Amino acid sequence: MKRLVVLLCCGGLALFAVSAFTSLRSRTEAAVSEPEPQYRQPVYQNSGFDVQVVVDGRPLEEYVARGKSYVEAIAGAEYELRIRNPLPYRVAVALSVDGLNTIDAQHTTAWNASKWVIEPYGSISVSGWQMSSERARRFYFTSERDSYGAKLGQTANLGNIAAVFFRERRTYPVPVAPPPRPQPRYEEDSRVERSEAPAAGENQPSAGTADSAKSKDGYARDRRGQIAPQGDDEYAATGIGRSVHSDVRWVNMDLDSRPAGEVVIRYEYYPALVRLGVLPRAYPRPDPLRRREQASGFEDRRFSPEP
Repeated sequence: MKRLVVLLCCGGLALFAVSAFTSLRSRTEAAVSEPEPQYRQPVYQNSGFDVQVVVDGRPLEEYVARGKSYVEAIAGAEYELRIRNPLPYRVAVALSVDGLNTIDAQHTTAWNASKWVIEPYGSISVSGWQMSSERARRFYFTSERDSYGAKLGQTANLGNIAAVFFRERRTYPVPVAPPPRPQPRYEEDSRVERSEAPAAGENQPSAGTADSAKSKDGYARDRRGQIAPQGDDEYAATGIGRSVHSDVRWVNMDLDSRPAGEVVIRYEYYPALVRLGVLPRAYPRPDPLRRREQASGFEDRRFSPEP
């Protein structure tokens, strides 16, 4: 079944991001000629697809606990999603943040969702909500009340990032040889204030600053303080931030109805991760319990010493 697709070009980089969605006519034809697949089919969790939450050019550390993957949200920080395709075929990925599709902000099944398309062995970076064929607005960590989901009245799935991958269906697939994997290159300090305009030549020039760009929940990166009780408004969610340039165009693509893989990431602020048992609770320094955990029962001594 043919799917209508959008292609996003990321500035001068050799990266291509694509989104696909079905037109009304295609959906009508699909309902007659091919029933929509039921998602009781197995999804290959360990198929090599990779999604990273990137802040200031660095992926956030992932913590595996409670059968899920977690990352620690940083209040007020812009982030992007770096997605890698390990297959020698083109794939389309339905990508949602807080339960909202990153292309059209709809809440649908993965099959019906607009999709980003990744070239064989390629990767893409999605940095915000796609607002038009030329513009996106940045993701950033904020409170539930300030989130894009709250503005749209969709708050049931806050704190969740999900990617479902579909392989392109071809009569005669032509594998592509994998390119050599480049070593990651990080700058010492690539942090830029949200209010500053990017320097000339950057791939995503700013088209303005959103009023909601500053975080309202008051969390800082310093974890050494007391963990105070928090209300529902103090949990992490994703806001709709400043505008950036993001070109897209339409292409056609035929997708396999069976998902090739799925990646789900939960994000929370540090206090919530502690409450969930994902991260250890902070203790004052020096930590007596750490000293006691290093205690031993014997040492090389013949007799008891005088006190």
